[in-house]
Amino acid sequence: MAKDYYKILGVAKQATEQDIKKAYRKLALKYHPDKNPNNDTTETFKDINEAYDVLGN
Repeated sequence: MAKDYYKILGVAKQATEQDIKKAYRKLALKYHPDKNPNNDTTETFKDINEAYDVLGN
């Protein structure tokens, strides 16, 4: 099943590049492995990065 990158970042499909970047930064700070060493947050952080790589560029 394909990942919904918009849902991962919590933005609408009509989100601007600025909205995507803002959501990414907020989530990256929250789920960064240095701040939360839990394995679940590490996987979440990887998903957030993947979503931003696809949508942010």
